[in-house]
Amino acid sequence: MIARLRRAMRWQALPLLAGFAVVVLIVGARAILAESQIADREASREAIEAQQLLSSLLSLTQDAETGQRGYLLTGEKNYLAPYRQATDALPALLKRIDDMFPAGSDRAQQVAGIKDALARKQAELAETIRLYDTGNASKALDIVRGGRGKLEMDQIRANIDAIRRIDGASLSARDERMQQIEGWLRTGSFAALIGIFLLGVYTIRESARRFRQVADAQDALSAKNLALQNEIETREKAESQLRQVQKMEAVGQLTGGIAHDFNNMLAIITSAMNLAQRKLARGERDIGSFVEAAADAAARAANLTARLLAFSRQQPLAPQIVDANRLVTGMSDLLRRTLGQAIEIETVLAGGLWKTHADPSQVENAIINLAVNARDAMDEKGRLTIETANSYLDEAYATSHPEVKAGQYVMIAVTDSGAGMPPDVMARAFEPFFTTKPVSKGTGLGLSQVFGFVKQSGGHVKIYSEPGEGTTIKIYLPRFTGPDEAAPVTRAGGKVEVPATGTVLLVEDDARVRAATAALLLELGYTVVEAVSGEEALHKLGENPAISLMLTDIVMPGMNGRQLAEEARRRGPLKVVFMTGFTRNAVVHNGVLDHDVHFIAKPFTLDQLAAKLRDVLASH
Repeated sequence: MIARLRRAMRWQALPLLAGFAVVVLIVGARAILAESQIADREASREAIEAQQLLSSLLSLTQDAETGQRGYLLTGEKNYLAPYRQATDALPALLKRIDDMFPAGSDRAQQVAGIKDALARKQAELAETIRLYDTGNASKALDIVRGGRGKLEMDQIRANIDAIRRIDGASLSARDERMQQIEGWLRTGSFAALIGIFLLGVYTIRESARRFRQVADAQDALSAKNLALQNEIETREKAESQLRQVQKMEAVGQLTGGIAHDFNNMLAIITSAMNLAQRKLARGERDIGSFVEAAADAAARAANLTARLLAFSRQQPLAPQIVDANRLVTGMSDLLRRTLGQAIEIETVLAGGLWKTHADPSQVENAIINLAVNARDAMDEKGRLTIETANSYLDEAYATSHPEVKAGQYVMIAVTDSGAGMPPDVMARAFEPFFTTKPVSKGTGLGLSQVFGFVKQSGGHVKIYSEPGEGTTIKIYLPRFTGPDEAAPVTRAGGKVEVPATGTVLLVEDDARVRAATAALLLELGYTVVEAVSGEEALHKLGENPAISLMLTDIVMPGMNGRQLAEEARRRGPLKVVFMTGFTRNAVVHNGVLDHDVHFIAKPFTLDQLAAKLRDVLASH
């Protein structure tokens, strides 16, 4: 159908093209005729100018002869004025005639005859005047009576007449040719108009017929489009169902991995606590190993939760201006201890490296995760290269990677000499709980954590790998272009140790968490005032002016932690530490902690709580 329509359109275009060609021919012929007319007018102008010059030449020659005759007859010098004027003007006039009739033209022979006759005439005039001036008047008159001058004048007139006949014949031929061309054009134009009219009638009839064909084809095409649209909708439904199945499979893999790891950790904690309880019931006190095992499992569970938050881009970040070269250099000892002596570590640091704005601790964690994965891929023996560079991801790259924003980035690459990854493994490398390692070699969350942190920081991560050729993972963090921040002041003597003797207002709506946290604070030596809600906390603040710090949960019914802190600070100066187990709340926006916010993530250890409170109390 489409082919027939195309053929019909081509045939329909032929009459139009033919008519257009005829019009072009007519216009072209008219243009040629116009050019010929312009050339004829130019030739006529030149012919008229030539006749004027020749007439002027003849007139000057006659003036010279008249002056010579008057002088010879009267002897009066004033009669020679026309002769002298003509003699002075003739050279310039002859030059113009030479320019108009160059050698080789059709009138050059006549011009040469005129010039020869004129030269002889001038010589005859000059000779008679000279003879008269020397007293030989009779001889001068004999020369005039001899008729030589008249013969030369006749010769000049004859050549001028010949030139006039030649110009007249040329102009007549041109005029006859133009009239002939005009006749042909009139006939051709009339024939072309008839042809165009016939072509128009034919085109209208063909257009009507082909319009009917197009309408029929459009109806058929509409029917096929409707069938195709129905098929597309059917396929879209099938693809949507398939995506839903794949999404549920991914959720199942994620929840299965979480359940597997948490069950393992809970099994350790439950077993350890049960054994500790039995030993304590029997009066035994050697339960340290069970408590240590439970604490280790709990720490692993907390680390797993932190990795999941990183993958979901919900971890709280405290970005700073980071010099990647300095950060990588400062990690050298840590990397060597982590990877072991069998791994050869090489760093390639770019000169003039840009700064980036990111959480430095998370950048370190990302590099360590990549280095540990590289060590496992090299079977704990090989070469690890950490490289930094300035990079520009252009619009073409951003188009092929829709999640990337074109611009300038600081690149950190980790390259290993391991076994490499096939394409199917690379495609799933960042999926949570996906791993090709043995069961005891990891959880499959290392690359997921790196991926989540980089995306949360506005960056990009890319894997380059081939089986047997090793792997390179490149982290791109956005370039920081603002002013450098002032470096934090480090006091001499290290951190200021603040005695744990202050009063802490603990605000937590969960009774069990509140009791556990209060026990930790008491263990650290603080005096604890407890509150269940924000309203109760404000009441306790009014009753206890000795309170120096408030440790508050964020997600609470009624007044949340941020609102509580703002209201408390309006009543007087107070240091506040927020705590929560999930970061989508009032003190974290776009994954970044608000300015001047002190935060500790649940669950936390006794040491972590002690360090956080000590730092906040020591700050100004």
